[in-house]
Amino acid sequence: MNTILLPTDFSETANHALEVAVQLTKKHNCKLVILHMLEIPIHHLPNVELTNDVHATDHRGQDQLPQALFYMKLAQKRFEEMAELPFLKDVDYEEAIQNHLDFKGIINSAHKYGADLIVMGSHGASGFKEVFVGSHTEKVVRTSDVPVLVIKGRDENFSVNNFVFATNWEADNTQSIIDASKLAQQMGVKMTLLYVNTPGHTFLTSKEIDKKFKVLLNNSQLNSNDISTAVYADRSIEEGILNYCNESDVDLLGVTTHGRKGLAHFFNHSISEELANEADIPVVTFKIG
Repeated sequence: MNTILLPTDFSETANHALEVAVQLTKKHNCKLVILHMLEIPIHHLPNVELTNDVHATDHRGQDQLPQALFYMKLAQKRFEEMAELPFLKDVDYEEAIQNHLDFKGIINSAHKYGADLIVMGSHGASGFKEVFVGSHTEKVVRTSDVPVLVIKGRDENFSVNNFVFATNWEADNTQSIIDASKLAQQMGVKMTLLYVNTPGHTFLTSKEIDKKFKVLLNNSQLNSNDISTAVYADRSIEEGILNYCNESDVDLLGVTTHGRKGLAHFFNHSISEELANEADIPVVTFKIG
């Protein structure tokens, strides 16, 4: 792991994610970039480069840009206040202030800085669905080709001992499984591939599951000694994932996203609110395709 990108709006939720990002930075001796996105109309910023990097603005025109200057100075002040957080003491990081009018700016910044991982906070601390549905974080994880680690609350001692990646083991999941395996290796943990076996036309026999796993290993060229597998039977994929995580003390759950479909195929109104609220563990997402 070389670079972690942490988008922040300086909220408590973002600071929870920042604290985890700092822990990962220290543990893996990697670079941390803390990004704040401004939302200044583009006509207020002359000569902005294609990156929309605010630092690239032609400052000769600043006296004509009171609104832009106000937001830039406010962001710089918030960075100064953030630097006083106890867990940031003696931590090296890079500050980035960029102007984008939508969530895609975060993904563009991840590419610009060569980030291996995006760490984001979520306001959905009271339920699993809220992490993704209708939030800014959901918009990022839905389209990001960089893995996104979603933190739901404060964790002063973030560690991963049981990393489970839930997937249907189909061919289109191959690259995401490779990416998840790479992250597991970087974190120094063994990944468990979870398959939820559901009734109906999707049900598979043990023999069919074994065959599917062999094909998956062949396609991904992963060593079976580097990963373990788990098959869990339940009424739905959603319930199977959540129940398995609760019963197996999973501390990091990996899932896949499908672009515009996002995580809708994992979460629907059939899941009870009580069940959704039980899954308060961090989630890392990997895009398919």
